[in-house]
This record gives sequence, C-alpha cells and structure tokens, in this order.
Amino acid sequence: MASTSTPAQPDPIDALLSAHGLRRTGAARLVLGWFLSHPDTSYTHAQLQAALQSAESAHGVGEGGVTLDRVTLYRLIDRLTQVGLLLCRVDAKRVRRYQAMPESVKAMPHFECQSCHRDSPLTGALQGNAMDLEAAAQNALQALQALGYQGLSLDLAVRGVCADCAGAAAVPKAVAP
Repeated sequence: MASTSTPAQPDPIDALLSAHGLRRTGAARLVLGWFLSHPDTSYTHAQLQAALQSAESAHGVGEGGVTLDRVTLYRLIDRLTQVGLLLCRVDAKRVRRYQAMPESVKAMPHFECQSCHRDSPLTGALQGNAMDLEAAAQNALQALQALGYQGLSLDLAVRGVCADCAGAAAVPKAVAP
C-alpha cells in the first residue's frame, strides 16, 4: 500500500522571519514566538527578559537551548521592530514598550494608566469605531507617504487613570483608632 505524504507545512515563525529578511535563529524564533503567543501584551525590554527567563526556568532551557543576554535581546527586539514585526511605543515616562504588530493593523489604540503604568489594548473597547479608526489611520499614512515618508506605522495612545486605580483612589482609607 502506497503511503500518501503531504508536504510539511513551513513553520509560521520561520516564514515570517524569512519574509522580513531576518535569519531564522533560535533566538529570533524564541522572541518572535513569545510576542506572537502574547499578542495583547506589551513588554519593556526588562519585562521581556524576565518573562523569557521565567519561562526558561519553568521548562529547563529555552527553545533549542537558547539563552539570551541583555544586549542580544535588545538588538533582536530592535531588528524585529525595524522590519515591522513588533510595535515600539514610548510611554509618558519615556519607557519603550514592545508588542506584536499584526501585519493587517495600521493603528493599534492603547490606554496607558498614569498611575499604575499598565498598558492595555483598546481594540475591543473601540470595536464599534474600528472602521473609522482604520480609515483615519490609512488617510494619515497615505498623506505622509505622498510627502515621501516611508516605513510608517501609527500609534494611538490614550493616557489617563484606569478604572482600577480610579476606584482605589475613590475608596476612603480607614483611620486607625
């Protein structure tokens, strides 16, 4: 009996790296894979390094024995950002935060709490206005491209105090007798 073999599907992370002109190293697969598996979370460099080290500790070693030092991780994040696989935002305290950047997205609205500094995506909250937001982002990017700007992305940041921090501030503190 003849066996039917189906061609192996290419690894989606390898395919993304190759499509963007990056080497498919264990480190690149590990970092991009982490971001893609946590698409609604943004990380500072230090938070990402801690998360990867924590995952490494929980599972023994990193993917293929990959352990990233601080400088290698920084350079890799920078390369992934330059080719558009990651979105880099700078918050009000000038801290860089990185997040997976879906290729189809032109604007990633997010909310940054000025109290706890938690960064939350607003795509669900703005679902009803998503088409208007996407159209505005497209118009802005097209206008800038017509002026000669290249490699554009748009970051919509809303800053204020989140509901959790606002609620905590509203609760009066008990006074000890």
